[in-house]
Amino acid sequence: MSKETKTNAMRILDKLKIPYELLSYDCDKFESGQKSAEILGLDPETTFKTIVTVGKNSAHYVFVLPVNLEMDMKKCAKAVGEKTVETIHVKDIQAVTGYIRGGCSPIGMKKQFRTVVHESAKTLSAIAVSGGRPGVHLLLSPADLIDACAGEYADIAALREITKK
Repeated sequence: MSKETKTNAMRILDKLKIPYELLSYDCDKFESGQKSAEILGLDPETTFKTIVTVGKNSAHYVFVLPVNLEMDMKKCAKAVGEKTVETIHVKDIQAVTGYIRGGCSPIGMKKQFRTVVHESAKTLSAIAVSGGRPGVHLLLSPADLIDACAGEYADIAALREITKK
């Protein structure tokens, strides 16, 4: 890629003076988080996906977890004090977040939603999250991610890993 156009996530990190490394590849269609990690040569345990949900009270919640893990919907609901949560429909991602599928960053959404990051991030020196556009990832410390998105840690993953397809 030539000079990278800044995304909202990058602008926010710059404004907060939070250091990050930009990782990118040419991407003309949606790639799974696992595929993105593979293309970038990243460990799936340190590459995190962003999933937006809605609770029974119509509030939106953001969950950030390693691409090789599945969400545990009961744990997610419990983490945000809801009875249940469900993922939003793909067609609603841009309207709710301002980002498109495959480029949804936990940083810089249209509104600041309650954000929960999988607790495994606490043990890592750096994690990669979507940078706000498909094929763009940001490598930063988990503590800096928590600061940038006003996040919190919780156990939100199922015990099983996603198997490669």
